[in-house]
Amino acid sequence: MLVAIDIGNTNITIGIFDQDTLIGNYRLTSKVRRTSDEYGFMLKTFLDSSKVYKEDIEDVIISSVVPKIMHSFQNGIVKFLGIEPLIVRPGIKSGISVQLENPKSVGSDRIADCAGAYFEYGGPVLVIDFGTATTYDYVDENGCFKAGSISVGIETGANALWTQTAQLPEIEIKRPTTILAKNTKAEMQGGIFYQYLGGVEYTIKQYRKEIGKDFKVIATGGLGRVVCSHIPLIDVYDPNLIFKGLKIIYDKNKESE
Repeated sequence: MLVAIDIGNTNITIGIFDQDTLIGNYRLTSKVRRTSDEYGFMLKTFLDSSKVYKEDIEDVIISSVVPKIMHSFQNGIVKFLGIEPLIVRPGIKSGISVQLENPKSVGSDRIADCAGAYFEYGGPVLVIDFGTATTYDYVDENGCFKAGSISVGIETGANALWTQTAQLPEIEIKRPTTILAKNTKAEMQGGIFYQYLGGVEYTIKQYRKEIGKDFKVIATGGLGRVVCSHIPLIDVYDPNLIFKGLKIIYDKNKESE
């Protein structure tokens, strides 16, 4: 079995593969600093809940955009599972050719997303990840990562609104029943939700305009479930895209050994 782990700015997501089947996935916050023992114990707890034993795990692959917790996390895996994990780094075989000005600066999560989208759904494809930041990554029909955009995530933007204003409350991010709001909470929900939807739709249209041809739009990310059903331009919302991409990257690197 393979354990695929994505360490993001807000959450750590863990997927467990039995052959090509994702049999379990779990999430914990990455905002809290933990020791290697704590990370190892949590991982073992997740495995136990999926009825997976330490001896069943053949390998671990990690994508991370949070360097400061990697030392503790890796040590936890080595201590509790006895496995040295494969880390997604610049230059690793992914099946995606990154043709940006500085390929080494691209987050490993974006590479995994692109691999998952391209090999699962084909290209050309625009991959949108709704996370702490919202990222747009365009992969052409040959698997070349040609361009991208980064913007503020819906929750990040909303958090800035209520932390930078004295009288606006913290609210739940969801679609309001109407844009014709009559109280502060509903006014904020309507403004945040529809402004964000409009920005995503305009960005997709701008990609189509400048690229000059059609492409699939595949979305992922924990916050995607809040908005994707309201954006007709998005073809598929795949919450497990990062896991699929990590599995593909793992397979490609094992084939080359």
